[in-house]
Amino acid sequence: MAQDSFEIIPFSPDLQPYFESINKAWVTQYFSLEPFDLAQLENPEQTILAKGGEIIFAKIGERIAGTVALIPSEEGIWEMIKMGVSPEFQGKGAGELLGKQILEVARQKGATKVRLYTHTKLEAAIKLYLRLGFVAFQLECGAYGRCNQKMEYVFDAGRA
Repeated sequence: MAQDSFEIIPFSPDLQPYFESINKAWVTQYFSLEPFDLAQLENPEQTILAKGGEIIFAKIGERIAGTVALIPSEEGIWEMIKMGVSPEFQGKGAGELLGKQILEVARQKGATKVRLYTHTKLEAAIKLYLRLGFVAFQLECGAYGRCNQKMEYVFDAGRA
């Protein structure tokens, strides 16, 4: 499977269970679900989309492989959240394709920067973020209990 095997599709209400199950699986594998997780995963239309955010999915055939979301943070700054890929599709390009596409969505929305918060024990995810062009910055995790790493992608004229 290569990245071009996956199709990127937008959120629709029938896809909400995939958004919820894919993300709950990885969060509970490494951490515990926090109240903001449950709100975003169970009610993405109110907590993400109604605020101007986006949710996209990677699909192969009729199967949903992964998902990622984007929410506005500050003027010109967006946050990439809830990126997850089902275990059977990990390492096959779905995450990278989702990351590239959500960065393009952010660029189209006028973002100057995309921020994400993660944890250093998510080594594969951090490697992916670095390949996408994110760089690590000082820790400033705020309300995220499972965060110990902040990363940012800065748009400039020479890149996406």
